[in-house]
Amino acid sequence: MAIEIRQIGPCFAGEVEGLDMTKPLSSDNADAIHAGMDEYAVLTIREQPMTPEQQMAFTLSLGEIEPASRASLRDESDYRLPSTFQDVSNLDKDNKPMERYDRRRLFAIGNRLWHSDSSFKKIPAKYSLLHAISIPSKGGDTEFADMRAAYDALDEETKQEVEGLVCEHSQIFSRQQCGFFDLTEEERERFAPARQTLVRTHPVTGRKSLYLASHAGGIIDWPVPEARLFLRDLIEHATQRQFVYAHKWRVGDLVIWDNRQVMHRARSFPVDEPRDMRRTTLAGDGPTVADKAA
Repeated sequence: MAIEIRQIGPCFAGEVEGLDMTKPLSSDNADAIHAGMDEYAVLTIREQPMTPEQQMAFTLSLGEIEPASRASLRDESDYRLPSTFQDVSNLDKDNKPMERYDRRRLFAIGNRLWHSDSSFKKIPAKYSLLHAISIPSKGGDTEFADMRAAYDALDEETKQEVEGLVCEHSQIFSRQQCGFFDLTEEERERFAPARQTLVRTHPVTGRKSLYLASHAGGIIDWPVPEARLFLRDLIEHATQRQFVYAHKWRVGDLVIWDNRQVMHRARSFPVDEPRDMRRTTLAGDGPTVADKAA
């Protein structure tokens, strides 16, 4: 059965209909998902409970998994999920909400800042696929900002200014913005900055996007204060309401987004309620700075 996609966001984001996530993804439907991602940048699939194995099989039908890495403060002994998943829940290994002052939780709530997954890695992520196992009684939405529309809306002078700029991305920068400085030397080394171009061109559509994130804490050859204020202005521009789609989660929802074309952020929810979200991630196309130089 062929799938259908209808637009649900203000200028992007689509909802997929006619897909059974418990069955293998056909090559035709995989092609349709990729085409939908190229057009809409965010796709939602409503209320489809599935096992971790089914989520992984669906993910692999779309491409290669991003290599596992420790992008949080969870030790391996704290993992609830296979290392091929990113655990973006607020739960400990006993499936209980982390305490309010738990440093793992405080580091993780940096995800409430606008960001792009894995922009702090040399090769940033392509797609993220987030599945909702349990959701809080209120809050916990995920918002997405269309970075293509944001680029298109820039004046010509700013488009010329951003072209060719290279930023440094690190989770150290983003966590400092919300007052988190409690990192060990090993963690600081692990979160060393990666360089990313500020403007990306989509390899299929040819559309340009701003490549922003709260992880971006500097611009190469710019003074830090000037760079951070410039990036803040760009993020404020890119997250105007006309560029934003907010997803209100239901149990079983799967949302797929293209990190090359959108930013996203989680919204707050009651600290003592579980929000069990499990992410698989597709590997990126390659280093953005190397692509830019080429």
